[in-house]
Amino acid sequence: MTHESIYLDHQATTPLDERVLEQMLPYLTHEFGNPSSAHAPGRSAAQAVRSARRRVAELVGAKSDPEIVFTSGATEANHLAITGTALASRPHGGHIVTTAIEHKSVLAACQRLADHHGYTVTRVGVDEHGRVRPADIAAALTPHTVLVSVMHANNEIATIQQLAAISEITRPHGIALHTDAAQSTGWGLLNVSELGVDLASMSAHKLHGPKGIGALYLRGGTPIVAQQTGGGQEHGLRAGTPNVPAIVGFGAAAHLITSNAVPSPTHIQALRDQLQNHLLHTLPGATVNGHLHQRLPGNLSLTLPGIEATDLLDRLPGIAASTGSACNTGNGEPSHVLTAIGLTRAQARATLRLSISRTTTDTDIQQAATLITHAANTLIRPASTA
Repeated sequence: MTHESIYLDHQATTPLDERVLEQMLPYLTHEFGNPSSAHAPGRSAAQAVRSARRRVAELVGAKSDPEIVFTSGATEANHLAITGTALASRPHGGHIVTTAIEHKSVLAACQRLADHHGYTVTRVGVDEHGRVRPADIAAALTPHTVLVSVMHANNEIATIQQLAAISEITRPHGIALHTDAAQSTGWGLLNVSELGVDLASMSAHKLHGPKGIGALYLRGGTPIVAQQTGGGQEHGLRAGTPNVPAIVGFGAAAHLITSNAVPSPTHIQALRDQLQNHLLHTLPGATVNGHLHQRLPGNLSLTLPGIEATDLLDRLPGIAASTGSACNTGNGEPSHVLTAIGLTRAQARATLRLSISRTTTDTDIQQAATLITHAANTLIRPASTA
């Protein structure tokens, strides 16, 4: 990416904060000890991991540091949470409830349990704003349900789910509640105690930390079976030498948020609204996807009738944006999230995802609004409902 590019794809990944890099560097060079070793370099690395674990626990409102299990990212955390919890509860049932708009790693984990372990999986639909109704979750439960997995905020339309209300439904039945919180953690929206979730998946690179490191919040006492076995690292739940530099980076990124050392979500939402209002005013027929109020501050999913979003991006080499989830890149099928909220295939193909974060400037927004408007107006043709 050149210095002239305007980066509007923060839901795919965020740039590493220089303050995070600064704290990581010693553990990439002279502080190279294995935290499982008993000597001084090992003890130093172990202390760094403990400090990072505490910082991540503070970010999400965990009651104790051991409730944080480091993983390679949210995808691994989702797999551990869903597969590990389901298999641990197998004697009590074999039914999982999730939603139609989950991240593909959640849907894949559920499908694997169905294909290889005989579980049944219910995918609950959402409304036109991308919200699942707690009553629909309640209606989907059976005496054999062992797990409910509902993402906190969607990775395409950013709609925030009513997890606290859902937890009031699952908890009396002793059903574990998991949430993929990869998108919401960096906004300070994930408080596991307030939301009542038993498991929550996170990823550092979504909150200006390094790639290749994530975590699973695991409420104390929640049954789970390790999926990566070998050594006793991460409380026996994730074998392998810990990635100390990345773990330190995750902790540093979390601490920047809890110490209010980053711009407020209100500021970022104001920038998003500025871009949204400009594009809605200048592009006839443009519509916003997702809940207008209960969504992440930096997301703008916009359907532009009469265009192909991929064609639009081809005409915007100075803007880094996407048509949806980065996990769908190269997939010719329309987004399962957009079709779940009622968009046609043509409308889904005409949808652009613009996402901003704390490195986005007012100048970026103004320039992007002008460039997108100009490019879109050269492409618009009569809308199709195919």
